[in-house]
Amino acid sequence: MEKIRCGWCEKDDLYRKYHDEEWGKPVYDDKTIFEFLILESFQAGLSWYTILAKRDNFRKAFDYFDYKKIAAYSDQKIEELMNDPGIIRNRLKILAAVTNAGKFMEVQKEFGSFSRYIWGFVDGKPVDHKPATLSDVPATTVVSDMIAKDLKKRGFKFMGPTVVYAHMQATGMVNDHIVSCFTRKK
Repeated sequence: MEKIRCGWCEKDDLYRKYHDEEWGKPVYDDKTIFEFLILESFQAGLSWYTILAKRDNFRKAFDYFDYKKIAAYSDQKIEELMNDPGIIRNRLKILAAVTNAGKFMEVQKEFGSFSRYIWGFVDGKPVDHKPATLSDVPATTVVSDMIAKDLKKRGFKFMGPTVVYAHMQATGMVNDHIVSCFTRKK
């Protein structure tokens, strides 16, 4: 019997593996949350597939998403990133990653962890929308709008409501697997 999945992931094995093993699974670890924040910000205006295909390159280029190192990146390191064909070479997004790393640590200081901060918007538990079809999955919600507004106020870059909602999906803050998806039975 063939597994029923969310339709967006049927492109190839890379998408299916990500869908089956990561997407929508709750993440409470700050390092992983930061990785998804950075990847989602680079995805703005591009396909998620493009980012997934370059994910290992991003990990190497960005010191495995060590936000303490990223916050201290020099102009020389930024130029190295601009010349790295393995990542998205967008100066504004690279600079945003550096800014966001610093802001991430500020939130950690204030809340004890970034996880506690961001999961606080959903009372620490995933929101399950139980979509019947992909067309039932929103691009943004009232909560993603609130988080994006708060992140902007805190100085984060490239964190609009759509990017934030994609982050919420990726880190399991919302469960947008369609109701017939096999992952719901796990």
